[in-house]
Amino acid sequence: MKSKLIFLFLILILFSSSLNAAINIYPEPRSLPESKIVHQSGLKFSLSDFKGDFVLAHFWSKTCAPCIKELKSLNNFHNKVKDKGVRLILISPQSEWFDANEQNRFLKRFGATDVEFYVEENDNLSADFGIFTTPHTVIIDRKGQEVGRLRGSETWDKDKVVDYILELEEKFK
Repeated sequence: MKSKLIFLFLILILFSSSLNAAINIYPEPRSLPESKIVHQSGLKFSLSDFKGDFVLAHFWSKTCAPCIKELKSLNNFHNKVKDKGVRLILISPQSEWFDANEQNRFLKRFGATDVEFYVEENDNLSADFGIFTTPHTVIIDRKGQEVGRLRGSETWDKDKVVDYILELEEKFK
């Protein structure tokens, strides 16, 4: 009985972390890896191509239940911040997808049709970042440098989350 209570207590602690505690902002910016990502249109980019934008590069997988659960809130978040200087891009492993039609059907099914979607060319970018679990969000400033990360899932469309990300965008102008 006692071990069950301890286990439940640990689970509650694990799932009750706040956003500000979960985001790690670095004391110094870090350079970005140059691995390519591929847009649904077939065009290839590196994250440095987004220089000039404040970017949240959200790594996720279609086999990750928390990733799928947050897709709709990511879509809502995108619609709240897209005209306020924040660019959200979803990135998933290329090996998970047959083609762009499958990607579109999946995103539609889970309510994320408005967000830009990319796949990692040769599934390299997440490894180059040292990302081995999803969801995982890399925060990139307008100079094209990594300034922080959020490990784990979030309810992205909550006001406190939107406000905090907009504060970060302002800080890194």
